[in-house]
Amino acid sequence: MTEQRGEVVLRVVPHMTDINTNGHIFGGWVLSQMDIAGGIVASRIAQGPVATVAIESMTFIAPILLGDIVSVYAHEERRGRTSVAVRIDVVATRGRKAAKVELTSGLFTFVALDENHRPRPLPEA
Repeated sequence: MTEQRGEVVLRVVPHMTDINTNGHIFGGWVLSQMDIAGGIVASRIAQGPVATVAIESMTFIAPILLGDIVSVYAHEERRGRTSVAVRIDVVATRGRKAAKVELTSGLFTFVALDENHRPRPLPEA
């Protein structure tokens, strides 16, 4: 995971319905949380609506367990003319000792949208 995690954008607790047959949380559940958090950061940068256009990299480091408190961190990694890449790191607070466990990391790219849902330039940084 990256040294600079950015801000905590979401903090969630998975439910029983989010468990797969291995007793871990579905990978799709965490991808959804990451997309939500990345979209929040990207829409602030774009000052308007955005759409996910790519997940450039994704690494699952450890499973998410029932009872984990899942924190989703995000920050801008790079910017193009109409798009922004957001680094998203997910960390669990686990057990009575509140151990921090790195779970997953990914780089999501979002494009700024105009009123016709077409790409538009990002505002100046």
